[in-house]
Amino acid sequence: MGLFGRRNRGKGIPDDPGLLAAAAANPGGSVAEIDRTYVDDPNGYVPPEAIRGAWLVDGSGKLTGEYQENPRHGVPQDDFGKLTDPDHWLGWMGDDPAAAVRTGIEESLTAQVADAVVEWVKILETPRFLTAGRRSEDGQTLLVTRAAIAAPFALSVRATQHGRSVLLGVFSWAAVNLAPPEPRRDRHWFDLNVGLDWAEERLKERIYALDTGAGGPAGR
Repeated sequence: MGLFGRRNRGKGIPDDPGLLAAAAANPGGSVAEIDRTYVDDPNGYVPPEAIRGAWLVDGSGKLTGEYQENPRHGVPQDDFGKLTDPDHWLGWMGDDPAAAVRTGIEESLTAQVADAVVEWVKILETPRFLTAGRRSEDGQTLLVTRAAIAAPFALSVRATQHGRSVLLGVFSWAAVNLAPPEPRRDRHWFDLNVGLDWAEERLKERIYALDTGAGGPAGR
């Protein structure tokens, strides 16, 4: 893993069998210290803010006693940078695309678990985009008639019965009839544990299935 922050030699070498075993498996690297306040399963997805720091490991797989603190350690925050940074038109999603995607994710979850509360959402890779249009009657303008996005995410959600869960998947959104006169139609899909390539292929089908009111199940 990458190292960050300032080094501290004052902590000493901890006598923790699990930590020592992890060091032995990562010679010349480092072993992260995970804050269990924010992550229940350290073997699953861990947001950067949930890492307290990292113990340095020498070439023989032993802890050096050096520790690098993570300046980002704290409450995990939303990160929609990979959604909004690309130079791609997102006007069809409203004035705040990040908020619109978060709302869509929240609605997908509460449709399944009524009291679900999303703690944080991170877009993990640059989404895949689809856009189609037609020429205006005078031929001078391209009118966008349909658009879609598939955005890979990691998120933390809490619910009374299920506690906290960290979920990975792809959130997809398609919209058609973006230019008059037909009424606009939108649909979301919340697919867990799928890859972005898979979601992009489904998106090509889903964006046109909306023309007939189909589109497959909203999630899996």
